[in-house]
Amino acid sequence: MTYTQMMCIMKRMRAETQAGSCRINITLPAETVKLLDRVARKGDRSRLINAAVRSYVREVGRARLREQLKAGYLHTAERDRRLAQDWFLVDEEVWQDDAR
Repeated sequence: MTYTQMMCIMKRMRAETQAGSCRINITLPAETVKLLDRVARKGDRSRLINAAVRSYVREVGRARLREQLKAGYLHTAERDRRLAQDWFLVDEEVWQDDAR
């Protein structure tokens, strides 16, 4: 490796580190690349892919949270129903007293 090649590599590494970016190599189906090129210029591909990945991860996280909440609600539903039944008579009594 020549001195110039090493300096170029170090400069590129420094620039990527400063920008907080990492260069990766991915393989996409040709049809996906065509779609990508319809929406983004070649210089903006990385920005579009970054936005798409972030959006996807956010949606997956929300879906998982919804499923966890649903499971929690279903797990405690019977207990909550019994509590509501237990307190219904007390609540009804208070309403009748207020009506008098």
